[in-house]
Amino acid sequence: MFTGIIEETGTVETADRHGSILRARIDAGPILEGMAVGDSIAVNGCCLTAITVDPTGFTCELTSETLWRTAFEDRLKPGARVNLERPMKANGRFDGHIVQGHVDGVGTVKELRREDTAATLVVEPPAELLRYLVEKGSVAVDGISLTVAALVGPAFTVAIIPYTLDATNLRDAQPGDPVNLEVDVIAKYVERLLAPR
Repeated sequence: MFTGIIEETGTVETADRHGSILRARIDAGPILEGMAVGDSIAVNGCCLTAITVDPTGFTCELTSETLWRTAFEDRLKPGARVNLERPMKANGRFDGHIVQGHVDGVGTVKELRREDTAATLVVEPPAELLRYLVEKGSVAVDGISLTVAALVGPAFTVAIIPYTLDATNLRDAQPGDPVNLEVDVIAKYVERLLAPR
């Protein structure tokens, strides 16, 4: 389980096809401390497994299923900045919200309105995810725990503080960019439980 509090950004060094698998090497820094082969790590909000780890980075493999459900096909290119988070420790502090690392769909950045040092991000999610979004509810955008500020037609907005702009890949966001979205798992469970009624 993750919390959506990004620990650092890494940089994609390579992304190569090996049959149906995409193998990506990501350069990283302090997040590598204590990381071992087989450990989970959230990359842009998607839980992946480190298959190699060395002092300057790690490698992970993505199946066609992962590529189909995420924005990685378009975004996991050499030089791309990615958000990184290790799983929450059982005795850790819960700062964000419940993020499973299971991407629900790919949204599209419509606008990043800069307001002095802060910004408002406007994202259009897939239509089937809109029902899980509520004002003041939680959403993970590329793994970042954010609060829905408003629902505007087919899109939602989130307010981005200066720290989040500086510490995540949102500083690179451009209109048209695809982003990984994970909606609140509690909303999905409630829907499932109420469905028979």
